[in-house]
Amino acid sequence: MHITKTIDLLSQTEALTLLLTRLSPQHPQRQFLEQQLSRTTAGKRGEERIKRKFNEFYMEEDFRILWDVNLKIGTWSVQMDGLLLTEKGAIIIESKNISGQLHFDEKTGEFSRVNLAGERSVMENPKIQLRKHIRFLTHYFKMKKINLPISGLIVFTAKDCEFISKPHGVYVCKTYQMIEYLLRILQAFPLEAEDCKLAKIQKMILTTQTPYEQTPLCSYYFIDPKELQSGIFCSSCQSLSMQRLNKSWLCKNCGFQNPLAHILAIQEYFSFVETTITNQKLRAFCGFESRSVATRLLCQLDLKRVGQSKSRSYQLRK
Repeated sequence: MHITKTIDLLSQTEALTLLLTRLSPQHPQRQFLEQQLSRTTAGKRGEERIKRKFNEFYMEEDFRILWDVNLKIGTWSVQMDGLLLTEKGAIIIESKNISGQLHFDEKTGEFSRVNLAGERSVMENPKIQLRKHIRFLTHYFKMKKINLPISGLIVFTAKDCEFISKPHGVYVCKTYQMIEYLLRILQAFPLEAEDCKLAKIQKMILTTQTPYEQTPLCSYYFIDPKELQSGIFCSSCQSLSMQRLNKSWLCKNCGFQNPLAHILAIQEYFSFVETTITNQKLRAFCGFESRSVATRLLCQLDLKRVGQSKSRSYQLRK
């Protein structure tokens, strides 16, 4: 029995890391992409700190915690780092990994930070993002006939951040303060909501989640796909040196062998270039010539097939 393998897009961190391996050291976008990777990696570390800290959260009443919540109403989509559901109310948790001295200016509505070098930069105000998410969830709950009050908490996860001023009307804290702030918000809610079935609400949110639609990185960062080096990545020596040998892939640099190395390459193509691939495009991206090998590799994956014979293309399933 032939079993097809399911694949998906790479995570933002994986995609940026591998994109950099395909760009020349002199590429004009390289330094910017390295900064983007550093920020993305730091953000993920911050989210992990929040999850570990949340393990200390406890209340006698029933509660549910959902991480990385992606919801959509029409064309309006939001991504919430965390959502705490309790019988008293719901709390949106926003994670921000921003270091330095942090200043919320209530007069101008601007948010700025001063880094260790003393340089000041104005950034997007996380208070605005949180209010947008509260507005969205209020509308979502109304549509689903969920009667729960909603609040939010912005958690700054960088270890070397310092609040010079805090915003009015929004809860803001550091990671180590998060549990106390969550309990304080819950105490401020009115009495428990009537007929609040958290299991039902949780299931409704999980079943209506919409995956985040990631734009291919070459389009997002205005990179010509022709500038990407071809080849198949070796996870052992971090080079694009894998060659086809006896139904497997062998690294000509270090001798590492991996029969499934092409799967990562196809994920890279979908993540970097476009969401449709052909036999010819796979061979050009991976740097090998056999049309029959390319067809066999693509047919091993659970991809949507469009067209016939030489004009056939393959797409990720929704």
